[in-house]
Order: sequence, then C-alpha cells, then structure tokens
Amino acid sequence: MYAVVEINGKQYRAEKGATLRVDRFDAEKGSSLSLDKVLLLSGDEVKIGLPYVSGAVVKTVVQEEIKGDKIIVFKYKPKKDYRRTRGHRQRYTVLKVEEILG
Repeated sequence: MYAVVEINGKQYRAEKGATLRVDRFDAEKGSSLSLDKVLLLSGDEVKIGLPYVSGAVVKTVVQEEIKGDKIIVFKYKPKKDYRRTRGHRQRYTVLKVEEILG
C-alpha cells in the first residue's frame, strides 16, 4: 500500500516504513505529523482525490534535519571583470512514514 502526498507544494510517494526527504519546515525531532493532503491512495483498490482523498491520512515522525550537497553558483560576464561565486546548501527534514490510513 502506498500514497502520494503533497508537502509544501511538492508531491512524494509514501510507503509504510519508508523515509521521505522533504524541504525543511519547523518541527522538532521525534514529533509526529499527520499529513492529510493525500492525492492518491493505492491498496486493494486505487482512490484518486479531487483534489484530495477524503478521510485519508499519512502519519509520520520527524527523524532529523539535514543539509544537502553544496551547490556552487558562479556568475561571469566576459571582458567586464565581473565574477561572483556563491554557495548554497539546501536544508531538508527527514520524515519516517509510520502508517497510512484510508
């Protein structure tokens, strides 16, 4: 059984016991979250939401907060002596899926 969930405007496939790496949001480590924006629920039969499946909930637990790989942003204009280097590391929240209720 799996579900497609919407978190912060992005869609993720959630299965029981799986971990999801989603964009960072304020939640403490070990706290439980229930995600009710379920777009699709697949089990014995497939339920598709319009836009969300009513009564479907995915229960998760916040495991940790991590940083992604470093990305180097380099701007350059030829013959103008213009160079700018900047780095970025995206922060993520890791969620563990406990159960899917439909």
